[in-house]
Amino acid sequence: MITKTKVSGGVTSLLALLLLSPVWAMAAGPAGKNTDPLTAKELKSLYADRTWVWKTGGGRFNAENSRFLAYVKEKSGESYGKGRWDVDDNGKLCIRAWWHAADGVGGGATCFGHVRIGNTIYQRRYPNGHWYVFRHAKERAGDEALKLIAADPVSDKAMNLKQRMMKK
Repeated sequence: MITKTKVSGGVTSLLALLLLSPVWAMAAGPAGKNTDPLTAKELKSLYADRTWVWKTGGGRFNAENSRFLAYVKEKSGESYGKGRWDVDDNGKLCIRAWWHAADGVGGGATCFGHVRIGNTIYQRRYPNGHWYVFRHAKERAGDEALKLIAADPVSDKAMNLKQRMMKK
């Protein structure tokens, strides 16, 4: 049995961002156009052993055992997430993690859909996100895909935060 601790503050806003239930059916693509979902192999090549850099931190997609580790620092405090990620042949990437902060722990999942029109990749958050260009056929500054970097700027921060929380 999994129990959840009440969370507030920074973890609440982070959970509001990340705790969407997965939807298992792919909807029509951007502007109702016919699309091709990315395959699991294509998604792994995009995300595996990369960090998705966010304004407040980032999430690391380790290829080994599909582990996910994230670190976030907001005005309300620091938090880290630890869990797993998986992909499928319907263009779906899902992250399932437990988020830890000074004010509690909360778990959940969020998923993103990925489709292709020509050589342009679109992404949306499930269940009700809007489609946006994730990567143009010829990458452009501002493409979300450029925020996936090979470096790992979050794992040490997440593990240091974990150690500091354990000492309290």
